[in-house]
Amino acid sequence: MNHVIREYRPADEVSWLRCRVLSFLDTPYFDDVLTAKPETPTPGFALVATAEQETVTGIIDVSVDDELATIDTVAVHPDYQRHGLGRTLLTEARARVSALGVPTLDAWTRDDPATLRWYRAMGFTESQHYLHVYASYYADPSEPDRATSERRPGLRPMASFLHASLENEQLMREQFARVHVCRRFAMGVL
Repeated sequence: MNHVIREYRPADEVSWLRCRVLSFLDTPYFDDVLTAKPETPTPGFALVATAEQETVTGIIDVSVDDELATIDTVAVHPDYQRHGLGRTLLTEARARVSALGVPTLDAWTRDDPATLRWYRAMGFTESQHYLHVYASYYADPSEPDRATSERRPGLRPMASFLHASLENEQLMREQFARVHVCRRFAMGVL
């Protein structure tokens, strides 16, 4: 199947989101779901690979900050993986970064063996590391309390998923941008 590599267009957003979500499902980024495509400020760029009817089959977004270009997202829809589409997107991204005169292209990723193999095969070398730490009640009911009960040296909260009483709704809405009322539905079956 022929794929076209081109600039991202706003009309691609839904297909871009689907491609990203589906490609991340079997990786450590499975829960990194977006509801809108993040902006890629100039001189950065966003490229897509498209197939029939302009369906996005691959994506690469690169931000540029002075002497450093960073791959913010690279993903290939699972139905099109292992056919060189990621390599093709990276080749085009490298050419654009080079044309901007930026000497370094980097990427941060989690410890997924297939992803690590791909970056190494593409010529990237590892240079820095830090931890993504998740405290989940469903893994161990005491984890969230341990993570949030006090400031921990070396641990910087990036997101929290919390439960609060409905009686505190107004206070929560004043303090946090994203508050949802969780509702229980039940049905008699006998």
